[in-house]
Amino acid sequence: MQSLVVYSNGNWIPSVELAVAVDDVGFLLGATITERLRTFGGRVFRLEEHLRRMRQSLKVVGLDGAAITAELAAAVPEFVAKNAGQIAAEDDWSIVAFATPGVAGSGRPTVCVHGWPLRFGEWVDFYERGLAAVVSDVRQVPDNCWPSELKCRSRMHYYLADLRAKAKRPDARAILLDQEGYVAESTTANVLVYREEEGLSSPPDDHILVGISLGVVHELAGKLGIPFMRRRIAPAGLYESDEVMLASTSVCLLPIVECDGTRIGEGRPGPVFQQLLAAWSEMVGVDIAGQARRFATRV
Repeated sequence: MQSLVVYSNGNWIPSVELAVAVDDVGFLLGATITERLRTFGGRVFRLEEHLRRMRQSLKVVGLDGAAITAELAAAVPEFVAKNAGQIAAEDDWSIVAFATPGVAGSGRPTVCVHGWPLRFGEWVDFYERGLAAVVSDVRQVPDNCWPSELKCRSRMHYYLADLRAKAKRPDARAILLDQEGYVAESTTANVLVYREEEGLSSPPDDHILVGISLGVVHELAGKLGIPFMRRRIAPAGLYESDEVMLASTSVCLLPIVECDGTRIGEGRPGPVFQQLLAAWSEMVGVDIAGQARRFATRV
């Protein structure tokens, strides 16, 4: 693969030249507002929704959300167009858009779009066999530190939670609780539980960063006739569920088949997960799990 081109402060440059200054506030203080997007069949998925959420995050930190998101609205699809020849037609992109207040004292924000081909081969086992999870003793950041709606790169709590989860089980993913001891989210993913008698549930919107993918699951559940509610979920609710899932941009939806050593449901990806993933695949015109299998076979 030749060097990709990326967007940096109004310019298109080789990806190897992309850098953030050490005195950029995004580096100094972690004040980086970000969105990760992906493509399906080369088309950017839910760009307007990602930019709407980013505009709100930029507002929280005092940046010009309207101007920056307008800039990114043009740069994101242009990134795909400029790099289209760099990957096979059946592959897709992970795209990161971010903005910071810029170099301290400059008054000029840093705005960037970059990305890479999605690493589908890493996910094959997750789709087919599921994931293990560990409920972490690292808690979600409370709203009196920053609001849950803020999507930012200040993620030390995620890093520590996954680090401790992997100390217990190397292949585990961490699930964080909120300050009151209820399920908040996984690291970079929303958590959903399914119980046959009530349908799908996820934590209330005002207690989590509401993911674009979580919204997609809500839409698909409605079309499939699966009840969907927002409610507080105690850790015991994970173990007692028929299915547990994670929703996030790159992988879309993954099944949790074990939590803290307790088997979830039958201990394998469940029928509701399969139904939702099939509906998602139909919606975007891409076999999501099949794409991962083809990539792994090709590699």
